[in-house]
Amino acid sequence: MIIKIKLLNPQSKPEIKGDWIDLKSASNCIVSGPIIKNHSVKFIKHLIPLGVCIELPKGFEAIVVPRSSTFKHYGIIQNNSIGIIDEKYCGDNDEWKFPALFIEDGNINEGDRICQFRIQPSQFASWYTKLKWLFNKKIKLVYVDKLNNKNRGGLGSTGK
Repeated sequence: MIIKIKLLNPQSKPEIKGDWIDLKSASNCIVSGPIIKNHSVKFIKHLIPLGVCIELPKGFEAIVVPRSSTFKHYGIIQNNSIGIIDEKYCGDNDEWKFPALFIEDGNINEGDRICQFRIQPSQFASWYTKLKWLFNKKIKLVYVDKLNNKNRGGLGSTGK
């Protein structure tokens, strides 16, 4: 299984770690934690760029989650619990991002590993694709200069 990756930042090169692939922050991010005013709490949300545009194999989707140490080290959680990225989010400008909610003051440096992803067949994958995945789960990351696919319009672009 080949995953094509266009790096927008060389510090963001994904790393295969066990069954998951680690993703890194593409920039420094310093954010103040929650604001407490009039007995209510307002948490700070931020889209952390991951510095990659990725073309998944046909019939596959990616599941993006925080690393187990992300909350402990950075005081953030993922806004949407998990992220699902489908195979059509694969243009040269479709950068993957991590929607973070800061529970406390946070300082994330460029290159810090903050989340991870794995791929799986989508619910509409052909039976042949699912069978092939069942018997051959080897993943190879291939770095390219261009993906040459249509841009989808950025994170959260398929609806409201």
